Amino acid sequence: MLSQPISVSFDLGGGREVFIETGKLARQADGAVTVRQGNCVILATVVANKEPKEGQDFFPLSVDYQEKFASAGRIPGSFFKREARLNDYEILTSRLIDRALRPLFPEDYLCDVQVLVSLISSDDEVLPDSLACLAASAALAVSDIPVKEIISEVRVGRINGEFIINPTRSQMKASDLEFIIAATEKNLMMVEGEAKECGEADLVKALQLAHDAIRIHIKAQQELRAKKGITTVRDYKKPPSDDAIMEKVNAFAKDRVYEISKKGSSKHERSDAYSALKDELIASLGEEATDLEKKLAKKYYEDLKWEVVRNMMIDDKIRLDGRKLDEVRPLAMETEPLPTPHGSALFTRGETQSLTTVTFGTKLDELLAESAAKSEYSKFILHYNFPPFSTGEVKMMRGVGRREVGHGNLALRSLRQMMPDTSTYAYTVRVVSDILESNGSSSMATVCAGSLALMDAGVPFKKHVSGVAMGLITRADGKYAILTDILGDEDHLGDMDFKVTGTRDGICGVQMDIKVDGLSMEVMMEALEQARKGRLHILDAMYECMPEHRPEVKPHAPRMIKLIIDKEFIGAVIGPGGKVIQEIQRETGATINIEEVGNTGEVSIFSASKESLDKAVTWVKGITATPEVGDVYEGPVKGIKEFGAFVEFMPGKQGLLHISEISWKRLETMDGLFKEGDMVKVKLVGVDPKTGKFKLSRKALMPKPEGGKPQGGGENAEG
Repeated sequence: MLSQPISVSFDLGGGREVFIETGKLARQADGAVTVRQGNCVILATVVANKEPKEGQDFFPLSVDYQEKFASAGRIPGSFFKREARLNDYEILTSRLIDRALRPLFPEDYLCDVQVLVSLISSDDEVLPDSLACLAASAALAVSDIPVKEIISEVRVGRINGEFIINPTRSQMKASDLEFIIAATEKNLMMVEGEAKECGEADLVKALQLAHDAIRIHIKAQQELRAKKGITTVRDYKKPPSDDAIMEKVNAFAKDRVYEISKKGSSKHERSDAYSALKDELIASLGEEATDLEKKLAKKYYEDLKWEVVRNMMIDDKIRLDGRKLDEVRPLAMETEPLPTPHGSALFTRGETQSLTTVTFGTKLDELLAESAAKSEYSKFILHYNFPPFSTGEVKMMRGVGRREVGHGNLALRSLRQMMPDTSTYAYTVRVVSDILESNGSSSMATVCAGSLALMDAGVPFKKHVSGVAMGLITRADGKYAILTDILGDEDHLGDMDFKVTGTRDGICGVQMDIKVDGLSMEVMMEALEQARKGRLHILDAMYECMPEHRPEVKPHAPRMIKLIIDKEFIGAVIGPGGKVIQEIQRETGATINIEEVGNTGEVSIFSASKESLDKAVTWVKGITATPEVGDVYEGPVKGIKEFGAFVEFMPGKQGLLHISEISWKRLETMDGLFKEGDMVKVKLVGVDPKTGKFKLSRKALMPKPEGGKPQGGGENAEG
């Protein structure tokens, strides 16, 4: 007989009910749940091997979030019409789940664990990524896989000054900040997000509100776990240990590790010294030492380094490269290091270096970001590349990894806050950061180099944005050390690694991974204030290098202008069968794109030549301008009849220059007066109210003969 599903529910606030159910779908997984809010349904499953692989010395956790296109009633746009590799949005969501779950597993648990989270039904207003981690944690909670705690994750937005938990898609369009926050019942675990220059106090308030909401999620998961009857977790094979080997390692290497660590040497010099000491340590074990004993000695050596360096920083206030705890590494930066790109900058901070370029494109170059619920085009693109030579290593180049996607997204979100409004700024902008050296926080170097390169390109970038990576080391006795601008070797030492980007006026981006229990808000505020000072120090140097953006794009960069026209003129600019727009492009050499937006038309004109651009702009403005009676125009003769000439006084608009309006002298014939193509200056003297035809006059621009009646005639002749 089939078992009956078990479910619980809780209120998100505002009458929004969330349901968690297990026992109905995917019952052969170790843990499986569905989370439902409105029409949004997420399926999460978790499976863990019973035994670790032989010789494995790391925790192999894999997390994949995928959106099924059927969930929104769509067919994938790929050639094969099926879901393929994860897109960037799915990778970023997978990272949010992974970073929150990974610290929950015991340090000695080395079995393969696979967490799969799928969107199987979509809701137009519910953002599924804010429920994905809840689903993953609930799947673990109803399994016997050993995890230390239950967690959840929420999104925080702020609309009109009011903080909202898990706002809708519509609400997020008006939000001035967005943070995804994960936490256990007692401790914050992870923060990721962006803001339009919010203050540090605003961030802390968002964290507190999020934590209160998460506790409700956790209570519901605990209730579901109790209903399922999960009271124990499975036993697992512990990795081998040997206290005697650990004591030998400590006795042999502790003092020498301290001496190497406090020298303030460079990355490679320090790495070589650590490696040489490890080789001596292994040799000291003797030839009779087994492979297992050598492996344990290496592990204990790494543990020893971790402990010694942390204590050195807390007790002696000494860092690995000799800096003070709040000191930023030496800075060097320049703009336009490359002559051909539309914008470029080289930013170096210590042993971390980013070479960043900016390229302008048209609307045709926009990036299509496709998900199950929607497809959106983006005019601001940032790509981050991390080649192996940047760390002096040899590795296979297998395409973009999740780390590169995540680091690039943090930089993109930070710089996006200061980009001009895409509704009026015509360019598609691509920023590419190539990391040439790395020893800590290359994503923050990307933010700084990207800001400089955008200003070098002539983008009307409002303010410089800089970023700094911070570390926090705490100890059970209550002592702690906050580190500004951490090194690569310091990155894994901390209890809280966090990156903060922003302008002089506030925070633009945040990424935090918090590993310490009971971190007080007072310590976090102190860390954020130290980060602010580090950010401002870097900004001062950036403004000294490039005080403001260039007034215009470089001579070799393409020009682009966006014109907003009335909707009724779109057809006139395009012409029958595209005749007019094709003629404009052919005659001027410019590229023109027209898009209907609401009751207006957006005309983007793109050209490598300023002369070509100006010519196309004038042409389009002429088509869309409204002729005014009394204004003077100049245009070519388009046709000649016995009663006058037709003159194109504005692009696409012709009027009749009657024979009686050519001269004050009476003319009997049009013979020899004009030929087609002649430029004639005329005045618009009237518009026929019935037909809308334009009446032009040339004689109105000539001096009237003195004395007597003018020699002219016709209906418009003056007596």
